[in-house]
Amino acid sequence: MTQHQITLNDDSLKDLFLQDGGVAKLVEQVLNQVLQAQVTEQLKASPYERTEERRGYRNETLPHPITTRVGRLVLWVPRIRNGEFSTEMFARYQRSEQALVIALMEMVVNGVSTRKVAQITEVLCGTEFSKSTVSALCKRLDPIVKAWNNRNLRERRYPFILVDALVVGIREDGRVRPRAVMIAVGVNEDGYREILGLMIGDSESEASWREFFAWLKSRDLRGLDIVVSDSHAGLVRALQMEFQGCTWQRCQTHCVPRAGRYWTCAS
Repeated sequence: MTQHQITLNDDSLKDLFLQDGGVAKLVEQVLNQVLQAQVTEQLKASPYERTEERRGYRNETLPHPITTRVGRLVLWVPRIRNGEFSTEMFARYQRSEQALVIALMEMVVNGVSTRKVAQITEVLCGTEFSKSTVSALCKRLDPIVKAWNNRNLRERRYPFILVDALVVGIREDGRVRPRAVMIAVGVNEDGYREILGLMIGDSESEASWREFFAWLKSRDLRGLDIVVSDSHAGLVRALQMEFQGCTWQRCQTHCVPRAGRYWTCAS
């Protein structure tokens, strides 16, 4: 394991406790010293040092700004004349700072708008991620969510499932349109609930529910005995056609009034 000797000046230590961004300045100073130590190790010589083991000469340094959880850092990356300086620092940075990207994604998943996420990152990191940048980062979730939503269900039996639909506004072609999100929650043989999947339909129609139930069957949903839902006629007919032999039960929660409104199965 390579060891580097790091020198910190008094001003950096004072800024650590007395000024905003003190941690970022301290980290920046440490990392820049590490870069200089790495280029010295690669060249087998310090600046202006004459030695038979020297493998090249320094050329210049180029700024490399990065955004981290402690703030914005500017690292000065050495360049080697007639050669290439190699370091694993930025690869490690990309792996370690995935926590920052995941935090941004988690905020969006939990309903925080991209505008607010941009404001939060400016406060925490000293720099702002634009709304388009946040949206682009969240697109990385698409393949993960798609793989989860289409996973095979054959490993477990789900004798009991609850189905319902939630109407949400979805932006399409520059307009916000109402769409029905059909959701199935299964209870496995161990008594644990699990979201089996969700599908967006044009409306809560019989055709949409048939497509939804057929999709669950194609993913090897098995062991189904009882399905609980509201009394939507199209849902019940679609269920009877796709899952013949299972028992349908009306959700009792839909019949319980609360403050002039009705609860749903999802609640």
